Amino acid sequence: MAGLYFEEFEEGQVFEHAISRTVTEMDNVLFSTLTMNPQPLHLDEEFAKQTEFGQRLVNSLFTLGLVIGISGGETTFGTTVANLGMSDVRFPKPVFHGDTLRARTIVKSKRRSQSRKDAGIVEFEHQGINQRGETVAICRRAGLMKCRAT
Repeated sequence: MAGLYFEEFEEGQVFEHAISRTVTEMDNVLFSTLTMNPQPLHLDEEFAKQTEFGQRLVNSLFTLGLVIGISGGETTFGTTVANLGMSDVRFPKPVFHGDTLRARTIVKSKRRSQSRKDAGIVEFEHQGINQRGETVAICRRAGLMKCRAT
């Protein structure tokens, strides 16, 4: 599915993304080890059993990447010039192996680029939601989006 052009986004627009994904133990272990993150809360079941969570947590950066990835098909695939930055990243609830995540995207603002006539800046708020309806991740992301007409 192709993403949208700058002109096609409207402030306040909400996308309830159709794709969802169940997070596996393999996702968590591979992501944590590939990114050189030896945090025992992600990798050591016996350690994690002794914490307030009672089990391993999914690496929050994997969660963030998954939520933004789920959003791409309906918003930015093929129409993004560049990601300009992320801010206000939060993880209000933990993610565990076996949780199924879906995503919601809200267009917070948009404006023409000062430096490029062929692009505009769209600020998205991405939200990750688990199968219990709990918000597990929130992130604001600014994308430099192609314009359909210049």
